[in-house]
Amino acid sequence: MTEVISGILGAFGLSVSAGLNAYIPLLVVSLMAKFTNLIELAEPWNALESWWTIGVLAVLVVIEAVADKVPVVDHINDAIQSFIRPVAGAILFAASAKTITEIHPVLSLVSGLLVAGSVNAAKSVVARPVVDVATAGMGTPVVSTLEDVFAAIVSVLSILVPMLMVIIVFLTIWLIASIVNRRHRPNASGSTS
Repeated sequence: MTEVISGILGAFGLSVSAGLNAYIPLLVVSLMAKFTNLIELAEPWNALESWWTIGVLAVLVVIEAVADKVPVVDHINDAIQSFIRPVAGAILFAASAKTITEIHPVLSLVSGLLVAGSVNAAKSVVARPVVDVATAGMGTPVVSTLEDVFAAIVSVLSILVPMLMVIIVFLTIWLIASIVNRRHRPNASGSTS
């Protein structure tokens, strides 16, 4: 039972990570599956272990990392990634749940899609515009770098210590709720921002 719960929690953590950056968690899973026995990918997900997939993901990580740090370009990147991040979350959830035989594949895919899609929406529609307005775009590279670091850490921890994902998921929800609450709180003049 613990293995089932760990697999599901790890899958949720990887999907959260995919909502921030689609390619970092995919690359982490690919590398961990290729070089360790910490994660074993069943068919068809074991295609992530191929050298071609690893190479393409490495290039995509670099492209997204650069594009996401340039003001204005980051919004174009987020618009494109709004379709890719939820799909990456779905793939990661289904590939890493380790319980794919016990959980219907459609349920796994939908769960990953919803988790990554929600995190992506919070990032792209709520958090990033607030940062851009508050810092006149100067905070974009800093926040983007923090998102990438967070995505990498969460991806690795999702595989190594999946039980920790409960805390990380709740902290992520709390952070998003705080940003939304701050955005809709009336300012001193009584108007909403």
